[in-house]
Amino acid sequence: MPKRFVLASGSKRRRELLDMLDVSFEVIKPNVDETLDEEMSIEQAVMDLALRKATAVHEKNRDVVVLACDTLVMVGDTLLGKPKDKAHAREMFKTLRGQTNRVITGCALIDEAGQEVFYGEAYVTFAMMNDDEIEAYIGTSEPYDKSGGYGIQGPAAKHIESMRGDYYSVMGLPMHKTYTRLKRKGLL
Repeated sequence: MPKRFVLASGSKRRRELLDMLDVSFEVIKPNVDETLDEEMSIEQAVMDLALRKATAVHEKNRDVVVLACDTLVMVGDTLLGKPKDKAHAREMFKTLRGQTNRVITGCALIDEAGQEVFYGEAYVTFAMMNDDEIEAYIGTSEPYDKSGGYGIQGPAAKHIESMRGDYYSVMGLPMHKTYTRLKRKGLL
């Protein structure tokens, strides 16, 4: 009998990416405190948050393999979350323009055999957008459900000069790292 596999995420993009792996899965959105532990490195913090999400779902569904992820965007030492409103999105894009930001997606995989945490990352450089370009972008619905206020695969792409690292980590799921772990678990 195949193992049940659960994605502990409400992210549409993560569902689309898992579909690309041709794996059967269910979605259960976790309900956890998403406060980051400031004593941890950013890599540890994003993996810890993913682990909290996976654990919350696994505790109620012991017979499944659970994958949870979280994505953080940083410019220098400044962490950019999801914009709360248009003014916050404007402020974020004024920070992003002409800068390179680091995107880190932490993941946690839990089943009856134990847990494994990992992350993928990339560096994304934005062009020097003018105020009109920022206003046009934040006037769309695009920025408001994404860490850092953008999706690399969406309308913000026209303002991205370069990217190095794991493209799919920017989208919210380091594909190759996830694929190899799911394959080891017998899900693929």
